[in-house]
Amino acid sequence: MKRAGFTLLMVMIFSFLSLGQVDFKFQRVIVKLKNSGTDGLLFPARQNQALSDNMWRINRKFNVEKVDKVVLSEISNCAIYLVNVPIEADIDGVIREYAGLDEVEYAELDHVGMGAGMMGFVPNDQYYSRQWGLNNNGTFSLLASKAGADIDMENAWTIEQGSSDVVVAIIDSGAKLNHPELSGRIWENKKEIPANGIDDDNNGFVDDINGWDFANNDNIPTDDHGHGSNVAGIIGANGNNGIGYAGVDLNCKLMILKGLDKDNKGFYSWWISAIYYAVDNGAKVINMSLGGSSASLTLTNAINYALNKNVTVVVSMMNFNSNEPYYPAAIPGVIAVGATNPDDKRAVPFFWSSTSGSSFGSHISVVAPGNYIFGLSHTSDISYGYYWGGTSQAAPHVSGLASLLLAQNKNRTPAQIKSIIESTAEDMVGLPGEDVSGWDQYYGYGRINAYNALTYMANGTDDVELIDFNLFPNPSDGFIRIIMPSDSYRLEVVNAAGQVVGSENVLGKTEHDLEINQTGLYLVRLSTDRGVYTKKVVVKK
Repeated sequence: MKRAGFTLLMVMIFSFLSLGQVDFKFQRVIVKLKNSGTDGLLFPARQNQALSDNMWRINRKFNVEKVDKVVLSEISNCAIYLVNVPIEADIDGVIREYAGLDEVEYAELDHVGMGAGMMGFVPNDQYYSRQWGLNNNGTFSLLASKAGADIDMENAWTIEQGSSDVVVAIIDSGAKLNHPELSGRIWENKKEIPANGIDDDNNGFVDDINGWDFANNDNIPTDDHGHGSNVAGIIGANGNNGIGYAGVDLNCKLMILKGLDKDNKGFYSWWISAIYYAVDNGAKVINMSLGGSSASLTLTNAINYALNKNVTVVVSMMNFNSNEPYYPAAIPGVIAVGATNPDDKRAVPFFWSSTSGSSFGSHISVVAPGNYIFGLSHTSDISYGYYWGGTSQAAPHVSGLASLLLAQNKNRTPAQIKSIIESTAEDMVGLPGEDVSGWDQYYGYGRINAYNALTYMANGTDDVELIDFNLFPNPSDGFIRIIMPSDSYRLEVVNAAGQVVGSENVLGKTEHDLEINQTGLYLVRLSTDRGVYTKKVVVKK
């Protein structure tokens, strides 16, 4: 009765943890209670009221709503609980307050590990073996390939497979709306009554049930080119259904917005209209596998409108093997994506032209698989032999990852998603001389890794560079100067394995010298009252 009363008083749910169900929507703290003594009775049974009062005070302070039992055994005289702390809570404060209780032996973060041999989620789609970008075992037949030159999707799917609450808008040539691989995945405007000829939701579009065709100004965004159907399938084709291919996100909704005509061309005005439509109708990610060589204030304003409304925008770098900027890829704040081959080298050339290649430049964020990418046909429900190549195919891999990150935590901002994807990309995997340590103009921060991105935030803290601070030099020989607008912050250095290898409090100065003694790639993390910010630094001796 006492134990049941404790449960009710705490307004908690106690349940044994199920293997394989890792929830990164909470910060997790392990709390070990002190042993009761020599009589073998558990501490909570002997000191129930004191324990419940103390824990209730802490949990109420940090808005904790769920506690699991890890071990609750009279045989071993051991009581260990797992406290699921809201993701926005001060995790260090929670641990510190639990550890300060008389009845608590210790409190610590519930860390994440992995087995020496990991079995990921392998979908049963008929032609999944062709999707080298998701899982590359080195046997891809159409081009030289390297095992592991992929986005580590099978392991990522064990963490997150997506949510139907996340809508990804695809501004492209449309999609084959009735394709079985897109069944149940096409976004529907629930506020609109089909085929009544009335703009029921007063959004300016009549009967826009499944998006809009801005190229032809109608409500049927059907693909008459093929490009958009391929892109849509990369992001969200139904997985594990025994046919076709698997999308990166297995559950998101796809908002189809036609901004390219049958010749794969489109006016900026179409794209601008589509961006505003996507934002105003609930999209959280926009994929734009397109671009033009001219800058546009109106296009820039549309992109900024999306970013300011917490909509992540992913854009292809284009395929001209040059550093000429294309738009909207060159607009600040977007995730600009280049393309790689099955051997992790920059895609130069693509299979369709000897003069083509993944474009590069100072605005590139990351790269992703983008050559010989098999996908859906826009003319057939049963033909799966088509493949495409270009940064157009790389961008939707990143859009799919962005939507998974939002399924994991719907409160993430575009800047946070961009920071996570860049911070967890695999560096120095491509062509030597191009893919150098740290950011470079050919690979950006590296080739994306979905598993790294989805586990990087396992401690519940979204590190994001929202204010500017600088590290000089970078790369460094180990001696680094930090220049920071704030004069008081917590400094932490995190190695490539995610371990904090150094930390200190910096007070009263905006310049600070840091020394890292071993070579490698590190994250420098600064925590201030304005937020938590990170930058990569490479140490060479």
